[in-house]
Amino acid sequence: MKFQILQILTTAMGVIMSLGYFPQAYKIYKTKSAESISIPSFIIFSVGTFVWTLYGFYLRDYPLVISFIIGVIGSWLILGLTIYYKKRSRDN
Repeated sequence: MKFQILQILTTAMGVIMSLGYFPQAYKIYKTKSAESISIPSFIIFSVGTFVWTLYGFYLRDYPLVISFIIGVIGSWLILGLTIYYKKRSRDN
């Protein structure tokens, strides 16, 4: 019983934490600016979330996979938007 509660809590927090990427992605898109975003940081986040997703598949731990797939999408979205808008601002 205690393990189930912990499993539910960690899955829910994994999803919530992974959703944390999306407000930043929205802000970058809305302002069309990524001036203060660190590309090396988001490369690390993007690779890290991807590796954790692969690890979840390896373990067949689908709550882990689900929470980190959301993180993969969010972190790669921020990375892509950041690269796009930084390149765009340099070209102007």
